[in-house]
Amino acid sequence: MKTVKAKKKLGQHFLNDLNIAKKITETLQFETYTKVLEIGPGMGVLTQYLPHKTGKVYLIEIDRESIAYLKNKYPLLEPNIIEGDFLKFNLKSVFGDSPFVIIGNFPYNISTQIVFKALEHRNQIPFFSGMFQKEVAERICEAPGTKKYGILSVLTQLFYTATYEFTVPPEVFSPPPKVDSGVLTLKRKENYSLDCNEKLLFKIVKMSFQQRRKTLRNSLKTLQLPINLKEDSIFDMRPEKLSGDDFIRLTQKIEDGKISS
Repeated sequence: MKTVKAKKKLGQHFLNDLNIAKKITETLQFETYTKVLEIGPGMGVLTQYLPHKTGKVYLIEIDRESIAYLKNKYPLLEPNIIEGDFLKFNLKSVFGDSPFVIIGNFPYNISTQIVFKALEHRNQIPFFSGMFQKEVAERICEAPGTKKYGILSVLTQLFYTATYEFTVPPEVFSPPPKVDSGVLTLKRKENYSLDCNEKLLFKIVKMSFQQRRKTLRNSLKTLQLPINLKEDSIFDMRPEKLSGDDFIRLTQKIEDGKISS
């Protein structure tokens, strides 16, 4: 079977190490769900270790050459192979309101966007396992108080327990990337409904870290906070010092101050 040529414009780096591929798929906990969506399967190095004979595995791939390869290699999966861009794809058209989990060796250039879309569909995604650029994987799992801690860290950890699983070296890919990769898992928290205006919280987190060197009083000044609220000591802090729970409390304070969102 003719192999697929990696395309730079799609950020493709095909994993060659079968032991690592198997190890990635073993992070999934199949007893907790029935449907799996693999993003960007390429030539199916992860796919072969997924339970594709059950008909519960779905693949979404933007590369037509890879689509043809996958249909040839996994004929039983053909009805579940989706040609399309995950970031633009209507997930409801396949899964309705039923739960599913995500796995993939993600292109570096869209990996953070994949996480943000997963967060939008958190009601349906109890588990997520993926390979990222190592720096991005570490950032998602980072604790408060560090330079790597940021928007992605806060928003992901509000809804999921993030675990950095292991590092993958460049030489096991074709072509090899210039940096290490990292595999992480996200396990949705039992209570992932936040006690605040979630839309406002997202806005506050993003605004805070867009000017991360400034105090919250300065980075959030466009919200036109009342003077008595701005005197609260939390506004003396910089965003990297706040945990997810701190951002929830901050959002509650701003809500109680009747600030327009």
